[in-house]
Amino acid sequence: MTMPESEIQYSYGPVPSRRLGKSLGVNNIPAKACDYSCVYCQVGQTSRMQSDRDSFYEPGDIFQDLKDRLAKAREASEQVDYITFVPGGEPTLDINLGKEIALLKQLGIPVGVITNSSLLWRRDVKETLLTADWVSVKIDSVEETEWRRINRPNHGLDLPLILDSLLEFASDFSGKLVTETMIVKGLNDNEDSMHKTAGFIGKLKPETAYLSVPTRPPAEKWVGMPDEETINMLYHILADSAPKVEYLIGYEGNAFAFTGDIEKDLLGITAVHPMREDAVESMLKRAMCSWAPVDRLVAEGHLVQTTYNGHLYFMRRFIPDGDAGKCSN
Repeated sequence: MTMPESEIQYSYGPVPSRRLGKSLGVNNIPAKACDYSCVYCQVGQTSRMQSDRDSFYEPGDIFQDLKDRLAKAREASEQVDYITFVPGGEPTLDINLGKEIALLKQLGIPVGVITNSSLLWRRDVKETLLTADWVSVKIDSVEETEWRRINRPNHGLDLPLILDSLLEFASDFSGKLVTETMIVKGLNDNEDSMHKTAGFIGKLKPETAYLSVPTRPPAEKWVGMPDEETINMLYHILADSAPKVEYLIGYEGNAFAFTGDIEKDLLGITAVHPMREDAVESMLKRAMCSWAPVDRLVAEGHLVQTTYNGHLYFMRRFIPDGDAGKCSN
């Protein structure tokens, strides 16, 4: 079932970002359109695997939706530090990404893009990302076998070409470049792998190299975190090559924003960012709502519940079954 155009949420948040403060998210890609199917993906398995760029939504619609959400956030005295493209898929698949970045920059807030790096070998993608203020690139492994096991790329993607394009992009980019490496237990959590990955990241000279582990429910249930001793070892290996390394393993907190429509806010956030139960409770309290909207969204099939590492999470079901409503106590 395809979501009607009038129900598409192009923006969400602001949400607390462990890297950017308060981020207003841009959802410029249909759910799970990606050229990777990462085993740890927090929004589930890829259902629309593609490597060809496409036009998904009208840039003007995205701009207006985000402009309206920003106005509501400001009315609610919510801080917005960045506008960030973090959809439920790979943002560079959007052929209109460059137009959208240009429009959103008119709002006077830095624009960031979180990408899996897979299409940086394309000139149009590189030129588009060069216009962003902040770019995060994924580098989980520089070893072919590990890369395929962790990221499960679409056929035709070439790791050496991607790595070469990353080096070229890093040398030309004048904004803030960061890297993110997701460590999955039993796949890339060994010394040899990290030494090779760290050596490559060092050549990029990122502002910050982030080391992360699966802290939210992954696409594959068998995905796990390394123990603290292993994470600490890998951190120090990376720190020997990168100028600044930070963990990206802590819970980001419960400071999710409420902009006036609790059900739509919950659905917008959980479409790309699973929320822990205590974060939902905090958001409801700030909105002066009871738990009734959550029960209703679960009962109607819009939200699903899942448990990970002893915590209850709420995630959006990607085939909606109706309209969300306003807060009802």
